[in-house]
Amino acid sequence: MSVKLFEPYEINGVTLKNRIAMSPMCMYSCHNEDGMVNDWHYIHYTSRAVGQVGLIMTEATAITPQGRISPQDLGIWSDDHIGGLKKLVGMIRAHGAKAGIQLAHAGRKAVLEGEIVAPSAIPYDEETKKPKEMSILDIEETVKAFGKAAIRAKQAGFDIIEIHGAHGYLINQFLSPLSNHRTDEYGGSIENRYRFLKEVIAEVKTVWDGPLFVRVSANDFLEDGLNPSHYVTMAKWMKEEGVHLIDVSAGAVAPAKISVYPGYQVSFAEKIKHEADIPTGAVGLITTGIQAEEILQNNRADLIFLGRALLKDPYWARTAADELGHEIVPPIPYERGWKFRGMNRIILPAKPPVQNIR
Repeated sequence: MSVKLFEPYEINGVTLKNRIAMSPMCMYSCHNEDGMVNDWHYIHYTSRAVGQVGLIMTEATAITPQGRISPQDLGIWSDDHIGGLKKLVGMIRAHGAKAGIQLAHAGRKAVLEGEIVAPSAIPYDEETKKPKEMSILDIEETVKAFGKAAIRAKQAGFDIIEIHGAHGYLINQFLSPLSNHRTDEYGGSIENRYRFLKEVIAEVKTVWDGPLFVRVSANDFLEDGLNPSHYVTMAKWMKEEGVHLIDVSAGAVAPAKISVYPGYQVSFAEKIKHEADIPTGAVGLITTGIQAEEILQNNRADLIFLGRALLKDPYWARTAADELGHEIVPPIPYERGWKFRGMNRIILPAKPPVQNIR
């Protein structure tokens, strides 16, 4: 049986060399609050490409200054950002990986000076700032900002765009009844709460014809919140609107107690994949190659998104290949190390000949 984790995966004309994807993970490493790529980002992302990850997805990249999670987030709200992102894409692709970007707006979870915005004027918790409820004009301008960001992503050469609709950030805030108490066309029914994401997808699609992913939080883990069945419904809508893959995470739209264990979110990806008939990515405490291979062989998801595992080991792909007994082609400068299977054994010098002692 072939090792599915290392099989190529084609999606809307782009072929990934394997099924391993680096999850978007904020680095909070920009200088001067300018959202510019710097040496940290070049080293961080490119090292995972050298490590043979098939898809490198950048951290949540803010479409407006107001949409940053923190002042140190990457940005794509200005044409000034294109040059650094283009260099980063080139460095990633030079090592055989594809480059993806996650377009994001933090909404009420922005930790910034000044005004922050959300669908409703409800803070995340009692310790966070109360946001301003977005006007219709605010909504229209934000939708257009997603489209402008997609243009810049295309100019920078990214292979894949992902819209961040998860983890309690702006789009997730519109989707969930826990954070959206509006009474206009953007609130109330699930169709109305979905409207903002629908408009963002449509705006991005006017300028982008490559693979389009959406990351979702498939479970709010609260009685009155959203659950995977709600996301099956929305995933069907997304598929009709031209989304190619749902990147399935969970939680963080409101404080909740979450039971965390290896693969705890995989069942959500599996449910959406089969009931909405759309490719999915699985994420959430996936740490070993054997675990990843089980998910793929049992057709529970199509891609494996890794977060903390890749922070711990940039060469996780090599480790997984060793676990699965699969040979991968190493970067030429690393051949001497990667092809030596006995690296964990202590190599002792040969035993000297026995001498006769008189």
